Amino acid sequence: MNAEELARNPQATSAVVHDLNEDPALPFDRGSFDAAVCCVSVDYLVWPVEVFGAVARVLRPDGPFVCTFSNRCFPTKAIRGWLGASGEEHGAIVATYFRRSGGFTEPVVQRRTPAGHAGDPLWAVWAYRR
Repeated sequence: MNAEELARNPQATSAVVHDLNEDPALPFDRGSFDAAVCCVSVDYLVWPVEVFGAVARVLRPDGPFVCTFSNRCFPTKAIRGWLGASGEEHGAIVATYFRRSGGFTEPVVQRRTPAGHAGDPLWAVWAYRR
């Protein structure tokens, strides 16, 4: 999100704009957060393993990191490997990011949309900081 979009959130007490594709390091101290989420953006990361490693660094031990995604994306922004993959394959890709970063427990991959739901499927992959 950009600064203007973040400023529209009346519940936010602070915001940081940081392009992870320019610099995958997170500008926070080690162990600063209890949990982290990445909502419908993991498919745009150019340096995903480095970003996941950075998330592990800023999480407290046993803190969860949850990535969610659907089958929708901006094709001009998504990484090439994402575009030709299925939902299950997307889950496997994200699980690989967790494993290769070296900072998390074995990831869990789940389709979270109830069976028979007519909308876009929602997938989640999560693991905990070692």
